[in-house]
Amino acid sequence: MSDLRAAVAAGVFGAEEGYRSLLRATVDVARAIFRAKAASVFLLDEATDELVFEAVAGEGAETLVGKRFPADTGVAGWVLVTRQPLVVDDLTADTRFSREAAESTGFVPKGLMAVPLLAEDKALGVLEVLDRPQQSQFTLAEMDLLGLFANQAAIAVDLLQRARRARAALEGDGELGALARIASKLEEGDEDRRGAGLELLAALERLL
Repeated sequence: MSDLRAAVAAGVFGAEEGYRSLLRATVDVARAIFRAKAASVFLLDEATDELVFEAVAGEGAETLVGKRFPADTGVAGWVLVTRQPLVVDDLTADTRFSREAAESTGFVPKGLMAVPLLAEDKALGVLEVLDRPQQSQFTLAEMDLLGLFANQAAIAVDLLQRARRARAALEGDGELGALARIASKLEEGDEDRRGAGLELLAALERLL
């Protein structure tokens, strides 16, 4: 890989890690603010129609990132499909709760708050806050606050997905990958060939 292509790849990979760090910070702060046992962000993988644990704070933080479920599973699936926030104080009495999926994570919550992560009209994933103190009553102000966390997470998820698409394009056989290979060849060529190649790229830029 040429120095130029390596630099572009490093920028894409660095951006992806930065957005992942932002998601981790979001769930850490949400968990602390709501004094919850856990908080998590699910990301929708459209290619497989699955929800993926992308960031987790508290219970399951060491083991759940990357775990997948069908996108219509449980409360998270309901929130994703309906694009509506949901508060459930007693999950054992809610038919939308998937106990089997919860048990597979090693942590079965008693209650939760969940909000969709929306970018314009597109549902990107779900933010959940699990098991707040039993004596706490959920308020409208807290719903607004959770919505702010969801907005923050949605921005990070959207940027993360863009970075991943850029990485896939850079590594693949599509237009961006082809341009990266052309840039690599230009770097390797002599002065005359490099000049002619840059003129050609400039002509393409004017055309486009």
